[in-house]
Amino acid sequence: MTVIATAPVEVTYESGEEYVVRLGDHRLRTDQPRDSGGRDAGPSPVELLVASMAACTAFYAGRFLDRHGETRHGLSVTARYRTVSDPLARIAEVSLTVRVPQGLSERHRTALLAVVRHCTVHNTLRRAPEILIELTEVKS
Repeated sequence: MTVIATAPVEVTYESGEEYVVRLGDHRLRTDQPRDSGGRDAGPSPVELLVASMAACTAFYAGRFLDRHGETRHGLSVTARYRTVSDPLARIAEVSLTVRVPQGLSERHRTALLAVVRHCTVHNTLRRAPEILIELTEVKS
């Protein structure tokens, strides 16, 4: 097993239901929809999870197309999802539509579908990681 250390992802409170996510040199604002008490100033954490799956799928599809001498022109992924509370609030279903360039052979279409079903985000959700949570106090 290969273990790769990653930089920490830091999330800090802004105001209302807004948080700023710091990933290396990148900043991303999250918020909740208006009907959940937020101002909808950014995607919700659930939307980010689904977006991660769609982006990972697009990345894997793009790499596949490159390896097989195909264009990425027109490549896109649309994600739709359904949430439930049964009794835990969670995403119950994600549906991904991958639009590929015209003219892809049936062999390449079949292989591409197999590849995108095994992106890192999909693999993580299929085999959930151990999640450790600890509390520390803010030092004044």
